[in-house]
Amino acid sequence: MTTSDAAEKKPFWLLIEERILQLGSQDLSAENLEASVQRIAGELDGAGLNVTRDGGNLIQLRFAVDKASKAGRPLLKDFNAAISEFTLEDVADPYMATNNLLDKLGETWPELRSSARRPVVVEIVENTKLDLLIAKAKGLPGDDGIRLLIGEKVDFQVITKAMEITDEKLNEVNELIKKELAERARVAGLLEAVADKSNDEKVRHLFDNDVSEALIIEMANVDQAAIDAVKKAKEEELKEKQRLAEEEAARKKKEAEGPSLEDIPADQMLDYIESIREIMEFSDQEKEIRMMCEQSAIPKALVDIAVSEPDKLDELEKQAEG
Repeated sequence: MTTSDAAEKKPFWLLIEERILQLGSQDLSAENLEASVQRIAGELDGAGLNVTRDGGNLIQLRFAVDKASKAGRPLLKDFNAAISEFTLEDVADPYMATNNLLDKLGETWPELRSSARRPVVVEIVENTKLDLLIAKAKGLPGDDGIRLLIGEKVDFQVITKAMEITDEKLNEVNELIKKELAERARVAGLLEAVADKSNDEKVRHLFDNDVSEALIIEMANVDQAAIDAVKKAKEEELKEKQRLAEEEAARKKKEAEGPSLEDIPADQMLDYIESIREIMEFSDQEKEIRMMCEQSAIPKALVDIAVSEPDKLDELEKQAEG
């Protein structure tokens, strides 16, 4: 007779305890013990396990039923109750949680501490942790639940099934996490380079390297006030740079335009007017006149008169001649 898949996956002692859990209190009374043993043996035989004709298996069954009768309750009743009390924090370390569980139940059920049963208990605790993680993940907004399970290194197939998402969605979130981890590594390197600097200098250094505010606060261990102070200082610096740039642009423009009419010496005025007349003999197009005057470094104020009021050149020439 072949065994069922379920029976093959579970150890014999656990299959026995599951049947005992189904018994009523009257089934565990002294007068009903043998009948309970025979009933469970028949059920296990029907599941493909040789109990009735296997002395060792039958003795193990009798022992378990007798122990439950003396305790006044099935082992799994205590075990399941203890498991149900676990929080996610309790099972953060499944091995530590198993130790605590066995310390709690070991006095009544010392057989749980055996080398044969302890690995099964550890697996149950690990599955409990997974169930609690999935329950928490399902209650989180957006992709936070998926992120939680990836961070806990839950198998990807388990995640897609539990969260009811596609492989594409899972891979998308996983790639985002990889990028975020890479960014954290980059920021850690940036911080290492300014480890001996003040917080303001660290924040400024991170800003200059395009690090987000949230990551600066977290990894540089500063508050929003420090962020705001540096941002304000940078804004003031930017304003000052803009002011200086505008002044420099104005200076260059003025320099390119040359002096005003009042500041041009008489002898230079005569030379400029002569050059303008020569240019105007060559072309009567304003654009060409201005271009050639600029090439000849003739002051813009004088060029403006030449193209708008050319007759005024004679007046300026007389004034320059005295």
